Amino acid sequence: MTNLFEPALLTRLKAAERILIAGAGGGFDIYAGLPIALALRAAGKEVHLANLSFSHLYGLDADVWLEPDVAAIRPDTRSAEGYFPERTLARWLRLHGMPDTVWAFASVGVQPLRAAYRALTRHLDVDAVLLVDGGTDILLRGDESGLGTPEEDMASLGALAGLPDIPERLVACLGFGIDAYHGVNHALVLENLAALEREGGYLGAFSLPRGSREGALYLDAVEHARAVFPEHPSIVHGSVAAALRGEFGDVRFTERTKHGALFVNPLMTLYFGVTVEALAARHLYLDRIERTVLMRQISSAVEEFRDTLPAPRPPRVFPH
Repeated sequence: MTNLFEPALLTRLKAAERILIAGAGGGFDIYAGLPIALALRAAGKEVHLANLSFSHLYGLDADVWLEPDVAAIRPDTRSAEGYFPERTLARWLRLHGMPDTVWAFASVGVQPLRAAYRALTRHLDVDAVLLVDGGTDILLRGDESGLGTPEEDMASLGALAGLPDIPERLVACLGFGIDAYHGVNHALVLENLAALEREGGYLGAFSLPRGSREGALYLDAVEHARAVFPEHPSIVHGSVAAALRGEFGDVRFTERTKHGALFVNPLMTLYFGVTVEALAARHLYLDRIERTVLMRQISSAVEEFRDTLPAPRPPRVFPH
C-alpha cells in the first residue's frame, strides 16, 4: 500500500534488500539512477550499479568478466577506451568513499543480454532491479511519430521482461522533455503514461530536490564526468543538472547542441516510475526482438515493424 508521503516506486524499492540499478540505454544512463541509489544506501539497502556500455569491452583483462557479456568495472580497470562512463563513475564513487564497482553490460541483443542479467542478478542475489533511462524514450511503445534512440533501451527492457523470477522489476525515467532533441513528442509520452495508469503499471512521479544530499552529489557527479569528457559531455545530464540549478530555456553547456535549441525546465528533474511488466505488455514490437543476438538486429527489427504501420501516431501539441 502506498501513501501520499512516499512515491510508489520508492515504496517498492524500500521493500527490497538487495537492488540492482542499471542504465538501460548506454552512455551515461546510469547517472540517472545515482540519486535513487544514494537514497537507498542511506536507508540501509545493499545497492549495486550497472550500465549497458557503449565502450568496447572485449579488450578488458580476463579477470573482470563474470560472464561473457558482463564485466566488473573498477576505478583502476585497464582499458584503451577514452570514453568509458562506467569507469568514470567508479572513480567518482571512490573519491566519495562509496562502493566503487560498476557492472558493464556489453551492447548486444536481447538473448545474450538476458543471460548476462540472469548471471549478474544471481551472483548478487538481488530481489529488485530498477532500469533507469536518461530521458523518457523507453516509455514509447513503437507506433509514435518519433522513437528517439530505442535500440539499447528495448534490448534492456526485453532482457529484463524475460526474467520473471526477479521479485521486483521497475523502470524510472529522469529528464522529461530531453528526447525532443531526438524527435520524441512528449505529449505522446504522457498519453502512454495515462494508459499505464489505467492498467495499474504507472508508479507516479517525484522530483529530485536540489537541496538534498542526493541532489548535491548528483550535480557533483555530472560535473566530474563533464570534466573528464569535456569534448563529449552528456546532453541528458547536462540538461537535468541545469534544470536542477534553476536554469531555464536554451541553456548552453556543450557545443554538441549548437545546431538545435534546448528547453531546459523544472520538469526535467522529475522521475517517472512504471513496472517492467506493464511497459513490456503494452509494447508493440518487443516480441520481434526477442530472439536477437546483435544490437544491429534490433535496429532492423524496429525498421521492419515501422514499415508495417499504416501511419505512426501523429505528434500532439500541448494545449497550454
